[in-house]
Amino acid sequence: MKTTKRANHVWVLVTLVVLGGPRLLGQSFEEPHRPQFHFTPEEAWMNDPNGMVYYDGEYHLFYQHYPYASVWGPMHWGHAVSTDLVHWEHLPIALFPDEHGLIFSGSAVIDWNNTSGFGEGDTPPMIAIYTYHNMVGERTPGEQFQTQGIAYSLDKGRTWTKYEGNPVVPNPGIRDFRDPKVIWHEGTQRWIMILAAKDRLQLYTSPNLKDWTFASELGQGSTPQLGVWECPDLFPLQVEGTDQQKWVIIVSHGGGGPNGGSCTRYMVGDFDGSTFTPDHPVEQINWLDYGKDNYAGVTWSDIPEADGRRLFMGWMSNWEYATRVPTTEWRSAMTLPRSLHLRETDRGLRLASKPVEELNALRTSTTDIAAQTVSGHKQVMKDATLSEVEVSFDLANSDSHSFGVELANEAGEYIRVHYDRASSLIIIDRSNAGIMDFSPAFPGLHYIPIDPPTDRMDWHIYFDESSLELFVNDGAYVVTDIFFPTSAFSQLSFFAFHGAAKVQAGKVHRLERIWD
Repeated sequence: MKTTKRANHVWVLVTLVVLGGPRLLGQSFEEPHRPQFHFTPEEAWMNDPNGMVYYDGEYHLFYQHYPYASVWGPMHWGHAVSTDLVHWEHLPIALFPDEHGLIFSGSAVIDWNNTSGFGEGDTPPMIAIYTYHNMVGERTPGEQFQTQGIAYSLDKGRTWTKYEGNPVVPNPGIRDFRDPKVIWHEGTQRWIMILAAKDRLQLYTSPNLKDWTFASELGQGSTPQLGVWECPDLFPLQVEGTDQQKWVIIVSHGGGGPNGGSCTRYMVGDFDGSTFTPDHPVEQINWLDYGKDNYAGVTWSDIPEADGRRLFMGWMSNWEYATRVPTTEWRSAMTLPRSLHLRETDRGLRLASKPVEELNALRTSTTDIAAQTVSGHKQVMKDATLSEVEVSFDLANSDSHSFGVELANEAGEYIRVHYDRASSLIIIDRSNAGIMDFSPAFPGLHYIPIDPPTDRMDWHIYFDESSLELFVNDGAYVVTDIFFPTSAFSQLSFFAFHGAAKVQAGKVHRLERIWD
């Protein structure tokens, strides 16, 4: 069914009557706490990234969006595009709810061979695959209110036609049956869908994106402590420095994260076109990110072979407090785009994340940090622009009990990152970073175990108004956290307690805002 403007406007009217919530207009992108070089919606609510696909020079980012208030409501797919992964153009809403339900999370692909038959001439269709969530069905007996649907676009994602045969995957009787990620499997010449099914993953195959056959499942009952499974991804990745290729599954969970609440983990193994065989028990947890605020992330489809990167982006929040954070005109941001890398380590194959090189274009000026020995608290810089910076340095052998970096403001608020040698933990302290009274789950310390212990590390940190993203040892350990200071950070300091720490030369790059 093709969604018409009349149908869309009728749904908007119903939404406003039932839920209230005025449409918000005229945002400046300079509201308090709004990140300046991360993607945020123009206005209102946003959560999971969806449908990330590259086509004809554009990176597409669709996302879960309620356009009429800054709290969660009936889900649409918002839409933005970028030519460089950094600067984004907001486009009109791509997919609206219809008679089948709300538009929950999913993916998008380019059907290069027109297996679906939706293409015209030399124009391959862009296909969106998403979950329908039937609100009426949710309130009635039974578990079959989530199904999978598809839509196609022939104009680079600007307009969409929903398939008249939706849903293409009916519900098998599972309450949480959602978030399809679809890939083309070259070995079997067919489409593969991986989706979350309550406490497991299910795999389906299709020759044409319309007719799907169940193939296998993975993980049933293996991780009750993590809650519901969500937003899976499946992709091949070459082991760095080798010719070996492995397959990786990313999956998010509603709870049980390394520092509480929502979380994302990964599994490494082999895939034969029907079944994923993990190298380790499904119960073994490998975290993609140790912070509280990287959830529901997936990777871009159809990145050109000449590029070859596996590019990732996540939602920068946590369901423990996402609907209550102190922003009103807009709510939530995405993480920085990252490239994923599979490495052989002392602990086996592990996934590393690195900020994409395109971010370097945002650097406007650079201040060098001289090599120095730090003892006690030592201010490195004082500058009103420190809320939007990239900081990098190497930590050499030291005899201090702990070493860290602090960003603070004139109000005495601070965000701290430090390494505790005795416990071999990196610790993020946002317990005095500003506004925190909106949720008891928000304040506190977050812990990242460094294994094996080491005194030599490289740190790479992005600070952006209300977030930090820390990449340690070339992305082997990653932390994403948000915070809400009452005024801009203006003081950068190092600190070392109970001994001295040696800091090798580093840099502070000021970064320009991405919004016009």
